[in-house]
Amino acid sequence: MNNRYLLIFVFMLMASAGFCKTPGDTIRLTLPEVIELARKNSIAAKQAISEKETKYWQWRTFKSNYQPQLSLSGNLPGYSKTSSPIMQPNGSIIFQQIHNDNSSLTMDFSQSITATGGTVYGTTELQRFSDFDRNTVLYNGVPYAVGYSQPLFQYNSLKWDKKIEPLKYKESTQAFIEAQEQIAVTVEGYFFDLLLAQVSLRVAETNLTNTERILRIANTRFELGKTTKNELLQLQLELLNARKSVGVAKRDIEIATLTLRSYMGLDTDSQLALIVPQTISRMEVDAEKVLSEAFANRSDAIAFVRKLAEAKRDVAKAKGQSGLTATLTANLGFSNSARNIGGVYRSPQNQQLLQLQFAIPLLDWGRSKSRTKTALANEQFTEYAVEQDKQTFRQEILTQVTLFNMLKEQISLTAEADSIAGEKYHIARERYVLGNLSITDLSIAFQENDRAKRDYVNALRDFWGAYYQLRYLSLYDFEKKQKITY
Repeated sequence: MNNRYLLIFVFMLMASAGFCKTPGDTIRLTLPEVIELARKNSIAAKQAISEKETKYWQWRTFKSNYQPQLSLSGNLPGYSKTSSPIMQPNGSIIFQQIHNDNSSLTMDFSQSITATGGTVYGTTELQRFSDFDRNTVLYNGVPYAVGYSQPLFQYNSLKWDKKIEPLKYKESTQAFIEAQEQIAVTVEGYFFDLLLAQVSLRVAETNLTNTERILRIANTRFELGKTTKNELLQLQLELLNARKSVGVAKRDIEIATLTLRSYMGLDTDSQLALIVPQTISRMEVDAEKVLSEAFANRSDAIAFVRKLAEAKRDVAKAKGQSGLTATLTANLGFSNSARNIGGVYRSPQNQQLLQLQFAIPLLDWGRSKSRTKTALANEQFTEYAVEQDKQTFRQEILTQVTLFNMLKEQISLTAEADSIAGEKYHIARERYVLGNLSITDLSIAFQENDRAKRDYVNALRDFWGAYYQLRYLSLYDFEKKQKITY
């Protein structure tokens, strides 16, 4: 009794893990399990993760541009032993031997100001000069100095990057979710390719078994003179077609299994047995709800805003590179020189700098104006293109919602047709055995039954394909009624 309970417990554990293996080493999988395996193991999933990490580190690089920067630079040692040409007062040149060490160490601090595009900076520096020929040592340094550099009438890249880069990062996070949903859309197609092949094999094997049974009965009736030669030949042809259908279905299963296993990244030689998914009868999909979620969640919707911002940035950049450009720099600090390090920091001398650098194009033959007009024209074109993309985006979603609701209504009719065709086939087979149905009507019943079963699986395929396409278009889970996150 204890062993029986143990076996039941092990079976429950295997079932809770998402699949169980039959004695024939066959893995049974549902559609959600196949999608989950693909999201974990497929190459597409790994590419999405890699892309996400790349965008994350690009975002971190952008954030660092707005943080204080501290750097240490130097020239240690600065040893030199050479000869250098020295011009004399009479214009002649003599080559003077030089043997010294000129070492320096500098620490710089800077902080960018986003609102103005300027930079606050500070520095401290120490320089040591050793003349080995004369055996002298001199020190020079800047104990500290602070300054501010402000571009005037120029393009402020910090300000525009702060508007655009967060949009890019948010766009990349939503693109990662879309990549996960795209995996579901893709693997759903592979799932139903295999499922349809497996259903076709079961139908073909059933037809083969029934046709062999009916042919045996027909042979007996032919010997008794109750069946014509034509009917017997028709049944023999049906038998050949049934065997051919079995072979084709087995080939399709091998191809579909290889494709599905390869995409999922399933490293096993076990056979896959797929479980026919059911429909979601209670799920309601409203077009306005899908539209609102799509414009709130999709990377395309974020890209609409980003493209407009980039167009405005290009206009600002073109204007900032036209006309007067100037940079105002102010610096205040102390410097000193001495024969020892301590002397550099005793009573240092005041150091000041105020500088305005500017450039005015006097004659550029309309180059600046052309750049600005080009940027303005591109901005206008971008506005039109984004508006067109929004309309296409909206139309795609409305079409998909309409299609999904239609498929949801049609799938119950297809299931009923499958049931009726199966019952009709069963009745036709029994009537033929009893001798009150022609071989032609029996063949028609065969074909209708096969077609009905395939139509039902294809209807399920269309339904679930439309469902996962809606998830992809809106990044919204309609079963759980919440936004999709990973």
